[in-house]
Amino acid sequence: MANITTPALRPADPRFSSGPCAKRPGWTLDALSDAPLGRSHRAKIGKAKLLQAIEDTREVLRVPADYRIGIVPASDTGAVEMAMWSLLGERGVDLLAWESFGAGWVTDAVKQLKLADARVLEAGYGEIVDFANVDFDRDVVFTWNGTTSGVRVPNGEAIPADRAGLTICDATSAAFAQDLPWDKLDVVTFSWQKVLGGEAAHGMLILSPRAVERLESYKPAWPLPKIFRLTKGGKLIEGIFKGETINTPSMLCVEDYLDALQWARSLGGLDGLKARADANLAAIERFVEANDWIGFLAKTPETRSNTSVCLTFTDPAITGLSADDQAAFAKGVASALEKEGVALDIGAYRDAPPGLRIWAGATVETADIEALMPWLAYAYEAQKASLKQAA
Repeated sequence: MANITTPALRPADPRFSSGPCAKRPGWTLDALSDAPLGRSHRAKIGKAKLLQAIEDTREVLRVPADYRIGIVPASDTGAVEMAMWSLLGERGVDLLAWESFGAGWVTDAVKQLKLADARVLEAGYGEIVDFANVDFDRDVVFTWNGTTSGVRVPNGEAIPADRAGLTICDATSAAFAQDLPWDKLDVVTFSWQKVLGGEAAHGMLILSPRAVERLESYKPAWPLPKIFRLTKGGKLIEGIFKGETINTPSMLCVEDYLDALQWARSLGGLDGLKARADANLAAIERFVEANDWIGFLAKTPETRSNTSVCLTFTDPAITGLSADDQAAFAKGVASALEKEGVALDIGAYRDAPPGLRIWAGATVETADIEALMPWLAYAYEAQKASLKQAA
């Protein structure tokens, strides 16, 4: 330890959590001063705020005019499950899983909905399913960006425009940082607490005209709880997509989301947000290229996430350890960084391979990523020295 040099520069903001994520630069509680607290969300001002959130989302994400956007309960999880419970079962479904959340949607379809015609296509952490093996005449459920694996779908080229099935895409750590090909996606979901650093518990559900047609022509065999119901009398409940939420939203959280969207527009919208995330990833890539003891969990650069960046230790002295000892080593590095106050919540997800997970979304400053990198080396060397001493 005595021979390990402590870095001189510290990140100004040590928050690199993958959710809830860092607030936008310069954020203070004053940003929420216009929230209509103590007012009904059904009052004129409440409805106006909710509708503005929908319209600003459409503008920043460039959502087509004929796609519906709704604010729904229970964060991204609620939005995905609302779509699955409401839409699946009309035809066979391909379920794609390459990380924890995709595996969760498989569980929903196979063990909860008990769909008779469900095909599961899986890939290990750091990889994605080969889309050439996917049948898009069936419904398809997948994550765009693997929050727990650091991989993303590089583009939508493999999704046919003339598909017969619906594509249901969990895009929670991709929206506002990556291009989403709307013509290839029928259902898109995300939550406020990811790329824009909003607050938790609210989900966004975006439906294509094809998804609306399915909702109005197909009735699932199972009962739907109130918070999943998108139709009434065989017709879409249009109010949901105009800010008339199914249950009571937090107007404080809505105000925070509106503030984040305004900040996004000040950057130039989606292009500005993507540029910030790309710059953050580039800073990590430069560090990894210069250090042979660390690497990306994502196997290929084309599928490497620019938001949830997952790293693994490639030093043979570490990879040669037992699985439990590798996990302990990675946790030791993350704990050391937190103790120093330079990086909070960057341990790998509990189901993922041992390593680190650094959020690099648009609300994170590139200067903070650059300041963090020498600390990774510091904590790694210190933890490795502790291993030698214990031996």
